[in-house]
Formats: sequence, structure tokens, C-alpha cells
Amino acid sequence: MIKQYLLSPGPTPIPNEVALAMSETMIHHRTPQFNKVFEEARQGLKTLFGTNGDVLILASSGTGAMEAAVANLFSPGDKVLVINGGKFGERWLNIANAFGLDPVEVKVEWGKAVKVDVVEKQLNLHPDIQSVMIQASETSTTVLHPVKEIAKLTKNGPLFLVDGVTAVGVLPVPLDEWGIDALVTGSQKALMLPPGLGFIALSERAWQKTKKAKLPRFYFDLNLERKNQAKGSGAFTPAVSLIFGLRASLDMMAREGFDRVYARHARMARATRAAATAMGLKLLAPDSPSPAATGIFLPKGLDADKVLDYLRDQMGVILAEGQDQLRGKAIRIAHVGYMGAFDVITAIAALEMALRKFGAEIPFGRGVAAAQEVLMEALN
Repeated sequence: MIKQYLLSPGPTPIPNEVALAMSETMIHHRTPQFNKVFEEARQGLKTLFGTNGDVLILASSGTGAMEAAVANLFSPGDKVLVINGGKFGERWLNIANAFGLDPVEVKVEWGKAVKVDVVEKQLNLHPDIQSVMIQASETSTTVLHPVKEIAKLTKNGPLFLVDGVTAVGVLPVPLDEWGIDALVTGSQKALMLPPGLGFIALSERAWQKTKKAKLPRFYFDLNLERKNQAKGSGAFTPAVSLIFGLRASLDMMAREGFDRVYARHARMARATRAAATAMGLKLLAPDSPSPAATGIFLPKGLDADKVLDYLRDQMGVILAEGQDQLRGKAIRIAHVGYMGAFDVITAIAALEMALRKFGAEIPFGRGVAAAQEVLMEALN
């Protein structure tokens, strides 16, 4: 038997408490019993998103919530500024193109965060830009973009759309306080659920924009959803079992305390980066790292995909691959959601062993010891 350890950026591990909640007997979604569960989950999401407004629950992936943001906020030909620093920046670009918008692309070197002055320059060059689209945490490159600072540029200007799929629940991204206009996430990351739910919150000025937007929409009609979800369900059949799990996961986070949740993610990230550095490995995003996942270049001459296959098939430790130009060169270790100190230790110990297996001269325990030094901070 090989025990499995899931340390990918999503799907992420599911706590027993959440799994048990999802195994509750199926109930009808147009009943007072479900309305109660749905409303409690909605209230928990407001706290998570840092908003007094509605957070809508969609039966979709996080990409569905991204598409919903575009479909509800724009009209054909609208000019938008897309920050493209990875696979998910590309996704904003692809959605904008699919809906007939006019995207202005800001390409960012993979592993780097966008510079605020670059965004400001583009806004000055294109005063007709209707929106800025960005990732808070670019999962493919493990970069954290300066969302709070960019939000200051868009105040009273273009709408600010933020993909928070690996940020919401990992670090504070308060929609109301920062002035974000659309914030989205998905269920299979920090919310400790299976894939299948997308979430979106809009600012009041974004809601006003939905009344003038002319792009076609049906399933992702947010005004229709807002009206129905205020009554305790949704316009269409919701993912009932996942919403039972959502209520449980939000309750777990609230009991831990959101400040502690964010501190735990930050600490695991620092421990992972310290371990990689102690092992003599280069970080993918050394200057602006995300607390959701750490990207690591493997030693030259090693095929990262073969190392990952070995970790998965022979050791039961599932990490994530580098994407596109990073394929075969880098790996990503996630520390998001239902993870703690000893998940980090497991990942680092397994990586040391796998690298030794493939010929890298890395002493056992060097990375583990560096991680332990950081993780000890949480122990009394």
C-alpha cells in the first residue's frame, strides 16, 4: 500500500468534516431546509470575501465565475486591460477575445509580478479602457500580483476584475476595503471542497454596470442569480451536496479564525521557500511569491516530469508540474486549504529522496531542517 499525499494547487485535500457534510441525505433545493443551509453559506462567503454585498454561488468551476464576470459587465468592443503573466492571465485574455472585447495585453515575464507603474502607464495611454483584469495569485507561476496597489489606480475609473482562485481564503483580499469590482474564486482550493462551485462578488458600481452591459448571457445571468439566491436557492439547480460541504468548510475556517488561516498559509509558504533555498534550488517567483504554492526549479539535467511521476507513483506524493515553457524544468508544491506543517515536511522530505534517486547530490534533511525552523514558530 502507498498512502497518497495530495499537495497540488487544486484539487486540494478535503477534511473529514466537510466530506461528512457532503454525504448528508440529498434534499430538494426548493425547500426551507435547503434555504437555511444556502443562506448560512452565503453569509459565510461575505465574511470570506470582505464584502457587505452578495457573493453568488455558481454550479461551475472558477473559470465559469470568470466568464460570468465578463459576460455581465461588458458590451461588444469594450477595451479592457489584461495582465498576462501566466496560464490564468492567458485565460482572462481568451475569455475577453471569445466575447468580442478589445483587449490590451500587458505581458509579464513568468515568475515576475506586474509593476504598478506599467499598469498606470497603460491606463494613461488608453483612457477608454473599461476594465483591468488580473490574477491575485497566478497559480501557474506561483506569483502574487500587487492587487491592493492596482485597485488604487482603478478607483472611480475602469472596473477592476480579480481572479482570486488561489488567493481568496489564503490571504486577505477584501473586496469592499480595497475597491475591487469583481472577485472570483472556486471551490477546490482554499475552500477545501471538490471542484464544482464558482463564486463571484461584485461592487455596487459593477452591479450598476450589469444593467447597461450588452453581451449575451443565460446560465450566467448574475442579476437573475442575485434575485433568486436572495430567496435561498438559485435560478437553476444548485450543487446541493457541495453547498452542504461549503457551509461546513466556512464554519471550519471561522472557528480557526481567518487571521490564523492566513498566517498558517504564509508560514507554510515561508517554510517551503526556506527548504528549497537550503537545498540549493532556485525559486520560480523569488521576489513576489504566492502563499498558495511555491514554484521550484529542479537542478539542470533533471527532467522534472520524471521526478514528479516518481513522486506520485512510487512515493504517493502528488505535486504539480510546471506549465508551458516551465514543463520539465520546474515543480510546484501547494500549501493551500486543508494543509498544515507536516504536509510541508512530507513534501520536502519526499522531494529530497526523489532528487537523490535521480542523482542530485542533496544531503538528506537539509531542506526539512530549514522548513522545521520556520514551522516551529507556531508551536508553543
